[in-house]
Amino acid sequence: MELIGEQLKVAEEQLKRFLPWSQRVYGYLVLRNRVTADPVKFFVDQWPEFRVIICHPDYEQTGNLFEDTMVFANDEAALRETIRESTVFNWTRYLCLGLDLCHVETVNAVLSERGVSARQQYVCHMMILEDVSNIPSINSTGISLSSLDESHIGLVNQMWKFGKEEESVRMIQNMITNFPSCCILDLNKQPVAWILTYASCAMGMLYTLPEHRGKGFAKLLVSVMAKRLHAQGYPVYCFIEEENVVSYRFFKNMGFTEDPSYRAAWIVFNG
Repeated sequence: MELIGEQLKVAEEQLKRFLPWSQRVYGYLVLRNRVTADPVKFFVDQWPEFRVIICHPDYEQTGNLFEDTMVFANDEAALRETIRESTVFNWTRYLCLGLDLCHVETVNAVLSERGVSARQQYVCHMMILEDVSNIPSINSTGISLSSLDESHIGLVNQMWKFGKEEESVRMIQNMITNFPSCCILDLNKQPVAWILTYASCAMGMLYTLPEHRGKGFAKLLVSVMAKRLHAQGYPVYCFIEEENVVSYRFFKNMGFTEDPSYRAAWIVFNG
């Protein structure tokens, strides 16, 4: 069933019981319940004590290449049944499914019955800032801080390693227009470093132009953004690809921690 109205707020509260494992779907709900952005729908296997909740972008109104479908489940059998029977998923088209790594085997096993197989798989650490007071104090004297605006979409898209044309531009526009962002401006009021917030409420797209690296801009941006998200009542977290040792060490030094029992996975079908 699809959640509407007050059910979305109830679901947000219920997902708090399962943090950090429910973090991604919880993050989507936090933003969905507070700001207007690209449409997202939420479905559960039963109500009110759901065992599976799905966060699904509205493909009819927006592009879908960078719009992931997120799943949280606290019952493996219920997840298996949902993957097998739910009409929410269209296994004949492109789909990027985000879920706990421990569920990947179950999902792949069920989909093999349909003759559907994954094309790619990505695994990430989920780094959480549990206490914002743990983040180091960064001196911003003489640095011009601002938020990104729509005139910066092209630059952000160009520098993002996954940046493409229409699909990624649309996603970045949604992020800059509706969610918190932070950037450092040069003397010409142009961004030289920035960080954004994904629709899952995770910080991301942290980037500094090569000629401005080594100045501590990344540390400053993460510090400012973390405090801003915390002040607005949002969770403070990010994802780091398993092979990105440098970024993992950076966020760990900034006070972020992870639950070693959890890994976030994204599986791409029909990509």
